[in-house]
Amino acid sequence: MRIATIKTFPVFHGSRNYLFVKVETDTGLYGMGEFGITWKEQAGIGAIEHMKRQLIGLDPLNTEMIWQVLFRGDFFPGGRINTAAISAIDMALWDIKGKALEQPVHMLLGGRLRDRVACYTGIGGKTPADTARSALEKVAAGWKYLRLSVSDRDGVLEPRTAVRDSVAHFAAVREAVGSEVEICIDVHTRLDPPDAIRLGRQLEAYDPFFVEDPLRCENPQTYRLVRQHVSVPLAVGEQFASKWEFRQLIEEELLDYARIDLCIVGGLTEARKIANWCETHYIKIIPHNPLGPVSAAACLHLDLATDNFAVQEGGLIGHPVMEDLFPVQVPYAHGCLLAPERPGLGIEFDEEAASHTEFRWLHGPRLRRDDGSFTNW
Repeated sequence: MRIATIKTFPVFHGSRNYLFVKVETDTGLYGMGEFGITWKEQAGIGAIEHMKRQLIGLDPLNTEMIWQVLFRGDFFPGGRINTAAISAIDMALWDIKGKALEQPVHMLLGGRLRDRVACYTGIGGKTPADTARSALEKVAAGWKYLRLSVSDRDGVLEPRTAVRDSVAHFAAVREAVGSEVEICIDVHTRLDPPDAIRLGRQLEAYDPFFVEDPLRCENPQTYRLVRQHVSVPLAVGEQFASKWEFRQLIEEELLDYARIDLCIVGGLTEARKIANWCETHYIKIIPHNPLGPVSAAACLHLDLATDNFAVQEGGLIGHPVMEDLFPVQVPYAHGCLLAPERPGLGIEFDEEAASHTEFRWLHGPRLRRDDGSFTNW
């Protein structure tokens, strides 16, 4: 069996684009992957087109060798676009490998350690009371893990105001759902150290499951400062593009949960290495999953086969999504993904439907401060 071709499918759905990648073999088996850098889909297509010429004719089961060639095969190391392209291809190769061996991917990653994977879902509202009502609705639907975000006010994000608002919303949710439901909060890299520390300290009384991405990723050693001043668990890593970018935070134990993004970090091949490395430091994984059905499936298989797994980001899970493009998706019930029995990733793709789906040129949301200056989204 050899790789015959690689196809890319940029599609618009809801409010954003997604980029799906299909690797076809000369036997008719195919695998699906997903590119993880939103708003840079066309750059991803360019990277994949360059890689494609190196891959045609290779054995798709030789996943480690292909990963090494794509990551280290050129003189200049690639950045996030490169690793996200590798991620999509690698994911598709694991899908093919599972189908060829007639096994779900998690069985190839070590086997099934759990029957279901608990997920968290997003909540929010204009007021603390609105957010509390949203939380109660999700709990009634079976979700046991909830996440709210540090939010702006109509496009303006002033850090101290955002901290006060976040604490008020978090406190309202905790009062509404009680102590048995886990609550997380995503800072989304919107704060700098002083305000991230202020937020973490004020949230301690409400027992957060984790505080996510309090800082941007360019200078990981700044987490030393935050770690010294807060006792809440920290979940970090969704912007990281390789095991080397995780190195300092893992080795210095500056995080409690690793937010590995399988569609950015290098696919299942690299994610498995990072997860095992985390295990040696008693760090659990919470894979990042804001994307589509392929990302959800790949995360599920890693979660099923990883002992040091905590909870899975739900993203679009729990809602009918892209069923025209993916008529078969991984099973879900009551806030959990269930272990699939189908070989490979356990999904099916309708190429004809995808080829008729539009792509839109978009950029990310823009936030500003009170004085009109640009700030992180």
